[in-house]
Amino acid sequence: MMDLRETVSVAIDALRANKVRAMLTSLGVIIGSASIVLVVTVALTSKKFVLSQIESIGSNLVWVEMVQRPDRPQPLSYEMTLDDLEAARAIPNVVEVAGTRDLPMTLIVGGVERPVNLVGVTKGYQTIRRLLVLRGRYFDAGDMEMRSKVCLIATQLADRVFGQENPIGRDIRMGELTFTVIGVFRERVETFGLSDIQENTVIIPFTLMKYYTGMEVVRLLDAQADKAEDVPSVERQVGQLLRSRHPAEAEYKVQSLTAILGAARNISLALTIVLIVIAFIALLISGIGIMNIMLVTVQERTREIGIRKAIGAAPREIMYQFLVESIVISGGGAVIGILIGIAIPVATQFFLPGNLRVPVSPVSVIVAFVVSCSTGLFFGYLPASEAARLEPVESLRYE
Repeated sequence: MMDLRETVSVAIDALRANKVRAMLTSLGVIIGSASIVLVVTVALTSKKFVLSQIESIGSNLVWVEMVQRPDRPQPLSYEMTLDDLEAARAIPNVVEVAGTRDLPMTLIVGGVERPVNLVGVTKGYQTIRRLLVLRGRYFDAGDMEMRSKVCLIATQLADRVFGQENPIGRDIRMGELTFTVIGVFRERVETFGLSDIQENTVIIPFTLMKYYTGMEVVRLLDAQADKAEDVPSVERQVGQLLRSRHPAEAEYKVQSLTAILGAARNISLALTIVLIVIAFIALLISGIGIMNIMLVTVQERTREIGIRKAIGAAPREIMYQFLVESIVISGGGAVIGILIGIAIPVATQFFLPGNLRVPVSPVSVIVAFVVSCSTGLFFGYLPASEAARLEPVESLRYE
């Protein structure tokens, strides 16, 4: 125990005598260990953010649309109806069902015409799509049952048509009907036109759309599963239900967020692996730097090694001395790098949106420390072994 304590004391004194060299040598370890912590933190944060954005489009959402075939006629019996919605509602693990149908229309306000996308929605649509009503209110049960001539308009359309004025209570005319604006809405997350909600969307009760067109055809059927684990089962059963209720020639595209979420996770994993490999390369380079500096140190301290051996130091103690120096350099650099890697996410948290958290993974901290120390131990072994093999007589003669 006394020999080990003395060996550590000699190693620490040697590092104190060359503080600048020790700090410059540990710089690569600092960068590498900080990179590992930051890479994993950024990967976890971006993955959490991307997945939350995708999931915000709809909660456990499964949606279906009929495949259009322009090369052959599409009988009305192929189209989805309100009866299909009610049948889908009875599927196990389905908690909500909604349907939509859209029509291109022209909106007239103050004598100015604008093209809009008129969407008729059934009850449950807001629950599934989690629309945010920024002004006014959403449709109530009376609006749906009484075919009230009311509508909600997208925020972008409200800004274009009404500017700074309050659109609530204003009348707009589309086709032969005049509607009263009762609300302004937007999607919870931006889908960039990839959903049935566009920048120029106006939504009305489906009962009114049915009365206006004379058909209860549903272009898009949305079903919400109880849990994420139920989505594949609901997706399969909805497809089977529609095929059983319509002619065999009818084709339906059943989709869910599962594939998109899986792709996002795979992309996030691939980027994380690439960035971690880069961080390990930085540690490898720092390890080579440690080995080079330690070899130079052994060369410079040849007489010191000879003197220690001459007064009774065993080769094992000489090896341990240089290994301790190498581990202290790498371990100290790892601690500083980890602290930097933790401090940066904590500091940037104040500049991020309130709903976005930057999680620091404890595993990344442990991995960064272990790998950094292992790097110092691995690359410090050769110089330490060389120092232990020096002959005392030759060492004392060294100038």
